[in-house]
Amino acid sequence: MSDPIRGQTAICGLGITEMGKVYGHDASWFAGESIRLAVEDAGLQKDDIDGLLVNPGITGMMGTGISIPLQGYLGLRNLRLLNHMNSFGATASAMVQYAAFAVHHGMANYVACIFSDAPLQQGGSAGAAYGGAGRRGPTGMASLMPAFGFYGANTSYALAARRYMERYGVTNNDLGRVSVTQRRYAVDNPHATMRQPLTLEDYHNSRWIVEPFHLLDCCLVSNGAVCTIVTTAERARDLKSSPAYVWGMGQGHPGNFPHAEVEVGTTSGATIAGETAYKMAGVGPEDVDICEFYDCYTYTVLRTIEDYGLAKPGEAIGLYPEDPADPEAELPRINTGGGQLSSYYMWGMTPISEGVIQARGSGGDRQIEKNDIVLCSGNGGTLDTHGTLILSPNAN
Repeated sequence: MSDPIRGQTAICGLGITEMGKVYGHDASWFAGESIRLAVEDAGLQKDDIDGLLVNPGITGMMGTGISIPLQGYLGLRNLRLLNHMNSFGATASAMVQYAAFAVHHGMANYVACIFSDAPLQQGGSAGAAYGGAGRRGPTGMASLMPAFGFYGANTSYALAARRYMERYGVTNNDLGRVSVTQRRYAVDNPHATMRQPLTLEDYHNSRWIVEPFHLLDCCLVSNGAVCTIVTTAERARDLKSSPAYVWGMGQGHPGNFPHAEVEVGTTSGATIAGETAYKMAGVGPEDVDICEFYDCYTYTVLRTIEDYGLAKPGEAIGLYPEDPADPEAELPRINTGGGQLSSYYMWGMTPISEGVIQARGSGGDRQIEKNDIVLCSGNGGTLDTHGTLILSPNAN
């Protein structure tokens, strides 16, 4: 049985800025551009926006990202809802969830949810863009990690991936199948940064980052912003663009921290969040048509597939063809825009934005024909936080 809120709210506007190595603008500028595009997409006026939820990216951790003052930068007055949110990669899902509850209960009419980031500097590397936050001098238990050569997400996810691979017999070639599959989709995505075709040979020839991860196992770093506008289903029906109705929502935060005597990164909050979202939507894993999953690394995709009940433990790789570069190969309906590996890295807004596109049926050459149930995920930390959205082109 579904929840009464199923299909009562919708994403009615979507704004995606130019992505990738786009220089000369800060996070506030990108945020402003994204809300302009989203308002235009919905057929609204800026003054119709009466709620604003913001999620800063890595620049937020360094004091140059968006926050509450973005309201003034955007010239939004008399807001009925305003918040700065951060549960890392799960935040985008949480913003849409809170916006949905707000419009459903009359706290606001149109809520803009914005992720914006601009960590890349011209002439600088992606490593330098994210390294700034790690060079701020951790103290306490956190200081022990770099002292023993444990630097950032690449290292923690690499350990989790190696554990998974040893446990289930998954190989680097299998991880490559995920990477090549997503590039196939990115080729047809005009928003994607990496659109040149990729082969398994290309994957294996890419340099090591932290074993077992090659460069092509790792997500991009991007400058840009995404804005979604959330309103009630009743209002959304009369607007310019087709709505993506929100059927299910959930969160799951397992607390897999290094000092908690757990295997960090080997399970995610998708199990808890998915159970909540499935119940709200009145559907199960067998009903899912399209998956848009947070894919900071190839391993993360496999882990997420299994935690949502879409495959048994260790068997997610069976959904992928042996050679995804073969034009005749049937691709799984997962990360259909290329994901964070090949399209753009806007944290949790990457899967949500593609989820909206697929639910609307506006994916062009990459559009999946059967799009009734679109499952979107976001995770933060080393699978420490998790958010789920289930979207549909149908109100009920």
